[in-house]
Amino acid sequence: MLQHALIAHDLVRDLGGRRVLDGVGLTAAPGHRIGLIGENGAGKSTLLRVLAGVDEPDAGSVSRPADLGFLHQEMPFEPGATVAAVLDDALREAREDLAELDRLGAEIARVPESDPGHPDLLDAYGRRLEQARYRESWDADRRAELVLDGLGLDTLGHDRTLGSLSGGQRGRVALGALLVRRPAALLLDEPTNHLDDGAAAFLEERVRELPGTVVVATHDRAFLDAVCTDLVDLDPAVDGPVRYGGGYRAYLGEQRAARERWERRHAEEQQELARLRQSAGATAHLVAPDRGPRDHEKMGYGHRAGRVQSQVSRRVRNATRRLEELERAQVPAPPRPLRFAVRALAAEVEAPVAAEVAAEVAAAAAAADVSAPAADAGAPIAGTGEDPRPLVSLRDVRVPGRLVLDALEVAATDRLLVTGGNGTGKSTLLAVLAGHLAAEGTVRRHPGLAVGLLTQDTVFDRPDRTARATYRLALGAARAEEVPLGSLGLLPAADLDEPVGRLSVGQRRRLALALLIADPPGLLLLDEPTNHLSPRLCDELEEALGTGPGAIVLASHDRWLRRRWRGRELRLDPAGATRYCTSTQSPVSMVM
Repeated sequence: MLQHALIAHDLVRDLGGRRVLDGVGLTAAPGHRIGLIGENGAGKSTLLRVLAGVDEPDAGSVSRPADLGFLHQEMPFEPGATVAAVLDDALREAREDLAELDRLGAEIARVPESDPGHPDLLDAYGRRLEQARYRESWDADRRAELVLDGLGLDTLGHDRTLGSLSGGQRGRVALGALLVRRPAALLLDEPTNHLDDGAAAFLEERVRELPGTVVVATHDRAFLDAVCTDLVDLDPAVDGPVRYGGGYRAYLGEQRAARERWERRHAEEQQELARLRQSAGATAHLVAPDRGPRDHEKMGYGHRAGRVQSQVSRRVRNATRRLEELERAQVPAPPRPLRFAVRALAAEVEAPVAAEVAAEVAAAAAAADVSAPAADAGAPIAGTGEDPRPLVSLRDVRVPGRLVLDALEVAATDRLLVTGGNGTGKSTLLAVLAGHLAAEGTVRRHPGLAVGLLTQDTVFDRPDRTARATYRLALGAARAEEVPLGSLGLLPAADLDEPVGRLSVGQRRRLALALLIADPPGLLLLDEPTNHLSPRLCDELEEALGTGPGAIVLASHDRWLRRRWRGRELRLDPAGATRYCTSTQSPVSMVM
């Protein structure tokens, strides 16, 4: 129904002196489910707030249906409201539909067909009936039960106040209320946050069933692929945001094709530039002022010299002009995808830094939890062809109340994915492997092993130091120049000289990840590494993990990553049981 379309024209929005939206337009018709993607700060949440009417644009306009639902970071209910009150509010419109149909039906039965008001009653009944069918009002109470169950809220007491719930529970209650309502237009901001696999799959199914308009901003690539009919990339582009048809797989295909075209055009231009430079240089040599006639030219040299020199000079000018034009307008080289920088061997340990700066380097590196190598740095490292021993070996490891693990070995080129629900010990296991957490049982690490741990919470010892300075100090000047921070694509240029204390949580975590990518250790431990990364960077990171150096142990809830993992998997269960799943596929690439 056209009246339910959501249409935005030339939206402009400035925040904090920065233009976040610049002439953005969007048309979302019923049946279309549009995913908003892009880097952090590209304007996804801002666009949703403007579309919802929560924020007003500085310029432009929005036409929206009156029946609109918006899931965003701020809870739309007071902390004292109960779960029952939220559900009653979600069911209010459906109950009003049914009550009004009953009233109109009774009125139609009472008023004779000859009455002048009878056609108006029939028309009102028809409109309300259409609305009730659209909302599936007769099924609303049963739908509420299914939604609570599907989102894992079925055991939640309806008398509980929102203030007594966890942040994740409050988010699921708000999401459930919208699914029960079935508004004509639904706007969702990171809807799969705090959802386990089952709840996320349930949400995907419910959203696909909605007949109206859906616009969602999310980093969840699995959700984008399962739900969306279109994707809008809000990252800056010459012609503004780009809209792609299809889900995330289709988007990836178009991105690969576009990069191949870019690489091919760049290569062709570089070949043409090389040919023109060679041509201009060779032709210029023919008209060099001090070049006399060659032996075979002497007979007619004087007669032809002027004409030949003129022709050659013209060719030089033409070649030079074409060369200058192409150099000015040449296509830049495509940005390098994210890759781990490698020295000679991934686990190789460098000579110690000077004593006077060692403490400063340790403080800066602490943001990425980069462990120093063991004292026996000269010992052979597993995986170098000199020692077959595992990098780390665990036996009968126990961290009371947090982790129970009978055995685990990590080989020098291992790719191990650690999965399991919240509270099963994934982060605890990584901390034990890194040597940051003491555990009962036996933990053996290979002598000379350098370990890097990316934790979920990144805190820098010197928040006043800039990102660039922190990076340079942690890696050393030579390595920082060899692998510049800006070349990794993890932080925008505007943030490189910002004090790390002013960076967002996601930006600080990206800086910590940059330290590990620029100088990867022999054992790399990553806790939810795709958090706070755009889908593009997630894809690049996954590709880099498949071909990166050393051993990698990764804990993640990311469904897209887990479905494409090509190494071993260790699943931790709440009861302490573990289960191994070993993939037979090569770990070279995880991106489809």
